[in-house]
Amino acid sequence: MKIEQIYTGCIAHAAYYIENNGEAAIFDPLREVEPYLERAKKDGATIKYIFETHFHADFVSGHLDLAEKTGAKIVYGPTAKPNFEAIIAEDNQEFTIGNYAIKAIHTPGHTLESTCYLVSDENGKAHGIITGDTLFIGDVGRPDLAQKLVADLTQEKLAEYLFHSLRTKIMPLSDDLIVYPNHGAGSACGKNMSKETTDTLGNQKKTNYALRLDMTMEEFKQELLDGLLPPPAYFPQNVMMNIEGYESLDQVKEKANKPLTPKEFETIANQTEAVILDVRNEYDFIKEHVPNSIFIGLHGQFAPWVGALIRDVKQPILLITPEGKEEETVTRLSRVGFDNTLGFLEGGLDAWKKAGYETDNVTSITPEEFALKFENATVIDARKPGEFTAEHVENAKNIPLDFINDHLAEIPKEDSFYVHCAGGYRSVIWASIMKSRGYHNMINVEKGMAGIRNTEIPLTNYVCPSTLK
Repeated sequence: MKIEQIYTGCIAHAAYYIENNGEAAIFDPLREVEPYLERAKKDGATIKYIFETHFHADFVSGHLDLAEKTGAKIVYGPTAKPNFEAIIAEDNQEFTIGNYAIKAIHTPGHTLESTCYLVSDENGKAHGIITGDTLFIGDVGRPDLAQKLVADLTQEKLAEYLFHSLRTKIMPLSDDLIVYPNHGAGSACGKNMSKETTDTLGNQKKTNYALRLDMTMEEFKQELLDGLLPPPAYFPQNVMMNIEGYESLDQVKEKANKPLTPKEFETIANQTEAVILDVRNEYDFIKEHVPNSIFIGLHGQFAPWVGALIRDVKQPILLITPEGKEEETVTRLSRVGFDNTLGFLEGGLDAWKKAGYETDNVTSITPEEFALKFENATVIDARKPGEFTAEHVENAKNIPLDFINDHLAEIPKEDSFYVHCAGGYRSVIWASIMKSRGYHNMINVEKGMAGIRNTEIPLTNYVCPSTLK
């Protein structure tokens, strides 16, 4: 059967392409639709349907642009109420792609409209199930997102829906079905996803905690909700963009493709209160950067960190990028709804310096240098709470990058302190945010815990994250 997973690692997202007999379907497309158009063109196929498993929170779907460019029909599951033309499928309604059948199976829980799609081949044999955020490999979708939009919904109520959906709609299906989820490890839509991006349903019944046969609803709710961190601030905004519609990506890129001289860059920054976003490598940023700019490196989980830390998708943004990476940066920003890029610094930091403007830097030391200064030092660990609990520098304080905006009062204002993460990426983001707010008393520890473990700095006893509650 011709079904392909199109995986985008930086946001841990999986779209799916199905083709048979000259007809194709795309499931949960990203904002940039060219890869799907090219894939269908390669097969000489016409995209007939765009299936959405739910209103996504962690990215802006490409359904509208893809429908506009292909004439394909957008399909949602029962109860969905988009502000644009779409087919709202009934539970168990079937669609055809060539000689393949696609059955919509309503599975509320992650959201009320969440729907899985059972895919059968030309012989009528069920091959796989595209599960969206209902069922991941090793986990299930978090049930606390829709409550941000519907006042009388609670995460407990949605967890109950999910419990029943899994047991009445998914678990009775054949063990040899392939599970095709919308996300893998690294997504904030779940808390314990596997690095694997497909599996058999039978193996998930054996290994996924949420599919245990002897589990009661109360046990399910407790395990599902235990340790669930607050969702990133941009999630509800992305949901509304997916429901209400958005500006086409072509228009967004056209508006953002504006090379700016250093003088123009400075003027627009002052007039608009735009965030100056530097997406180069963290070592380049440490060495030299535009004062008050924020670092979020393009090579890491760029878009999710932008969404978590900048928060407002309408925030004006000015870019400092590696040469030739301007369009890629704008595209990746648009994946999470940040469509208000005003331009980029032409010539980068070299042009900035040649124009006579000052630069700033981040004080940074090696783990070995840190080991010599560790005694009686104030240490802040920027990793997630689970990482910190598993193992950390003795007497360190955990202020996760994810929630830095909520813990400003806990950060020393005058005394020097050291900040580190797991490998050096997040701590530089952390330091850049604090420098932009007038804190210049932090010292970054390069390589983070990966480097610290190779020194004599005392660490707490390691606890395997799988045993933590």
